[in-house]
Amino acid sequence: MLIPLFPDFAPILLDLKEALHPALRAAKDGVSEFTFANLYLFRGRYNYRISREQNGNILVSGDLHGKRFFATPCAMPDIPVLERLLAEHDYWKGIPDSILENNRPVIEDMGVEITEDRNNFDYLYNKSDLALLSGKKFHKKRNLVNAFLLSYPDHHDCTLTSEYTPQALAILERWKQDKGSEGDYIAAHEALLLSAELGLEGRIYFVNKHPAGYCLGEYVAGASMFAVHFEKCIDDYKGIYQAVNQFFAASLPSGCLYVNREQDLGDDGLRQAKMTYRPCGFVKKYIGVPHKTQPR
Repeated sequence: MLIPLFPDFAPILLDLKEALHPALRAAKDGVSEFTFANLYLFRGRYNYRISREQNGNILVSGDLHGKRFFATPCAMPDIPVLERLLAEHDYWKGIPDSILENNRPVIEDMGVEITEDRNNFDYLYNKSDLALLSGKKFHKKRNLVNAFLLSYPDHHDCTLTSEYTPQALAILERWKQDKGSEGDYIAAHEALLLSAELGLEGRIYFVNKHPAGYCLGEYVAGASMFAVHFEKCIDDYKGIYQAVNQFFAASLPSGCLYVNREQDLGDDGLRQAKMTYRPCGFVKKYIGVPHKTQPR
């Protein structure tokens, strides 16, 4: 299935993976939202639609809180295309550093106000930091992992293949029950059912032979980074989140240097938790608003 040429947009379907996935995975910033899997899994929440320029550059359109936005996950669009996108949308979402590096003056000259979207910065960690938890700064994390190992010596993990989908779904159901709200349940559920088709990879963790947690995501930024899209565990096992975090990082290949654990969405508790793992940086994103009006 072909991606329509701009100004036409079409819904994101599984049939578009072959056309979209390679370019999105190669985008050097590693923005977690702009992978084929993430766009597909959250297509309902944001009403994502897709288009392309003549040169193949991918364009995304969506809705959030009654406002229309567009995104350019791979490259700066041609100026006439950008002018039309700005005219037909309320704002430009998820602008990565790679686009602003050489194009910020041109964009601002077009009357676009650019601001940091801190709530949507992806947290970036050195894989080795998460895998080793070395030094004083990770003392508390290391203690929780050690406590988990002492409490649950009978633990093991496996590659999360379709064979283990029922066990992972059981973990997700228990997570939803304990949380008391859906959160990203719908996307997480579909991700497990379509992990092979979407190119997602992960591991599932067992305690006393019972499914206890799983981690699912994909390689981005030319496979130098792994984006963790879903990490679900059963809280009954003290220290399991810290253990899964460490075990999964340790399982990644040597060519993968960073772990992208996505954004905090402005949640203070989640921000504090993500900061305790000492990020080495952020995948920064910006919002561009034409004519000095602000999105809600």
